[in-house]
Amino acid sequence: MSDFDMLPHHSVLRDAGYKTVGEVAEEGTHELSVRTGLTRETAAEIISKARRIAYASEFKRLESYLKARESVERISTGSRSFDELLGGGVEVRAITEFFGESSSGKSQLCFQLAVNVQLPKDKGGLEGAVIFIDTEGTLRPERILQMAAAKGLGRDVLSNIYAAQAYTTEKQIRLLESVFELAERLNVRLLIVDSLTANFRREFAGRAAMQNRSKKLNEFMEILRKFIRKFDAAAVVTNQISAEVDALTPAVRAVGGNIVAHSSTYSVLLRKARADLRIAKLVDAPHLPEAEVTFRITEEGIC
Repeated sequence: MSDFDMLPHHSVLRDAGYKTVGEVAEEGTHELSVRTGLTRETAAEIISKARRIAYASEFKRLESYLKARESVERISTGSRSFDELLGGGVEVRAITEFFGESSSGKSQLCFQLAVNVQLPKDKGGLEGAVIFIDTEGTLRPERILQMAAAKGLGRDVLSNIYAAQAYTTEKQIRLLESVFELAERLNVRLLIVDSLTANFRREFAGRAAMQNRSKKLNEFMEILRKFIRKFDAAAVVTNQISAEVDALTPAVRAVGGNIVAHSSTYSVLLRKARADLRIAKLVDAPHLPEAEVTFRITEEGIC
């Protein structure tokens, strides 16, 4: 008997689309009840049982963690030095935040990653599809085709990118919820949100709205974390900046405060230097020191 078959009403759970004990363990009582048609009391009992089964096997020797880290998949940015800055590229099952001022290269980097993830693994890709949530109307398929051509790819690259626009926070959150169903049918390895905070910043302006903004933003980030764990995908979000100036030092910070900072695995500040030259500074990562590199945005893409 499998662990899943040990759960009460396991056949009902399977019919509702649950495949593993871990998925049930991480589900909310209301969500499980709605999906299965079971009562909330029964759903709570099932989740409790699933957590006892799943969490009993969570503790592992640290050497097994190291082996798992050594096999983590990554997506190339197109720049060798940029990849090295990130420890080998954009990591799956992680949220990577790129923040900076206008024209610093945030959207261009998103376009390049949407192309590169479709490449073979020996070329820096994951042979996967892309979900792209555009909140500022900056998505340009013609630019993506230009980058794809430089990689030897044709118009088919657009068929593997599933895009939607969201100009309100509510639609942005609901779109993210809907991608779970889409990803069940596709090999999604990258989810892009460009930009993460534009809608939140516009709709919840001022200190009086800060609590509501934080609540909604936290809801979005929690769904995003759940998605990348479920589908073994990478998440890339772009972010705007705000300048905070005190008597001693001016500081450039990403919008969203601690909510975004704590939710993101990697945070990278992008700056424009001159012409096609950009600077990427890694400001936060679990295992890498602060460092910066230069890269170029050319007609062919990131290099």
